[in-house]
Amino acid sequence: MNDDLAALHARIDRTNELLQRMLAEVAKTPSTHAIFVDAGYLYAAAGRLVAGTEDRRAFDLDAEGLIDALIDRARTVFADSRLLRVYWYDGARRRIHTAEQQSIAELPDVKVRLGNLNANNQQKGVDSLIRSDLESLARYRAISDAALLGGDEDLVSAVEAAQGYGARVHLWGIEAPEGRNQAEPLLWEVDSQRTLDLDFFKPYVSRRTAPAYEPAGGRPTREDVRFVGAQIAAKWLVSRGRETMTELLPGHPYLPGSVDQDLLVEAEGLLQYSLRGQADLRRALRDGFWDHLQTQY
Repeated sequence: MNDDLAALHARIDRTNELLQRMLAEVAKTPSTHAIFVDAGYLYAAAGRLVAGTEDRRAFDLDAEGLIDALIDRARTVFADSRLLRVYWYDGARRRIHTAEQQSIAELPDVKVRLGNLNANNQQKGVDSLIRSDLESLARYRAISDAALLGGDEDLVSAVEAAQGYGARVHLWGIEAPEGRNQAEPLLWEVDSQRTLDLDFFKPYVSRRTAPAYEPAGGRPTREDVRFVGAQIAAKWLVSRGRETMTELLPGHPYLPGSVDQDLLVEAEGLLQYSLRGQADLRRALRDGFWDHLQTQY
């Protein structure tokens, strides 16, 4: 009998030891977050806030710059967490990417998911895509936190599904000039709420007026833009100081939103060419900037 008890105690001790090891490993595992963007809500709310219209044809959205700004904001909010990716949900006829959606899909750490557009240009199936991704990622513990930029009441079921598997869902909204642009039931269900204001979106939304000026030489090449990016990095090292520039290195390949906007404006001035909506040239600009910065350290 004593031998049986001793064996039982030994097994219990072994089990406790294994549990302690497992808990220690879990404690060392970094949290992971993802950003879920309902592009229909984004275009409508940001367009009304900055350009005074929800008509996509009336304004330009610098999606690449805005996505970088969202990633930067999430890095601040989820300080001890790593980004899984940004999920970008939009509608397209027959689910065929537009040129803009294709350029967004080519961005690093971005997954574009498309629903359909009906005859009235209304999105169909986007909410179910968001729910499917949120629920799947939460079920398999791929994320611990989800930042959801949206406002439709139909997203409530997506929030509940993710929360049912232990993920926390944080609702990000866009400042409304009047009233509210997010459904109350959605606000009630989420774990936290955050509103992004006019200053956040201003650098990335611009009302269309006249066609952008093109110099006599036409569109610059990627190498031209890459060289300008390196030029600006060299200039900033002198004017802003090495210590300030060193602080950017841990964020590679992303730049804080305000820094990225300064880079864009200065490059457009040097090139005398608008880079808005030119995803390939924007990437070349950042590549040149980072290439020079990294050679200095």
